[in-house]
Amino acid sequence: MISRRSFLGQTAGFTFLLAGGRRVWALPPAAETITVFKSRTCGCCADWVDYLKAEGFATVVHDEEEMDMVKDNLGVPAKVRSCHTGQVGKYLVEGHVPAEDIRRMLKEKPAIAGLAAPGMPASAPGMAQPGAPHQPYEVLSFQRDGATEVFARR
Repeated sequence: MISRRSFLGQTAGFTFLLAGGRRVWALPPAAETITVFKSRTCGCCADWVDYLKAEGFATVVHDEEEMDMVKDNLGVPAKVRSCHTGQVGKYLVEGHVPAEDIRRMLKEKPAIAGLAAPGMPASAPGMAQPGAPHQPYEVLSFQRDGATEVFARR
């Protein structure tokens, strides 16, 4: 008589062979985590965090009173600053950057410090109002020395 453990082991091995030595199942990839530093009273920052969650990102949120100090400590150049700052992997995300651009950055792994949607673009995620006309804006890649390039036009 075959034990249950032996039966399960043999079944798993047989299934592995039938699949040509490839994994038959896989766990879904873990959600990428973005740590967001924002002011407690900023509604558009909270809207951007909600947007990120809806786009499948995990978020860790820190409400900070001294955002300039946070940005100084993280090395965000003054000319790309906005109302909140995120960290994802080794990158910074400044302001209302769309999830699509964050995903592209994480996939391509460019040699940059991060992405920014400087100021508060009216059509950006967390800022856009239902029914309002689209107002074009740019998402910039930036270096810690302040050098920027256009990453995407929205």
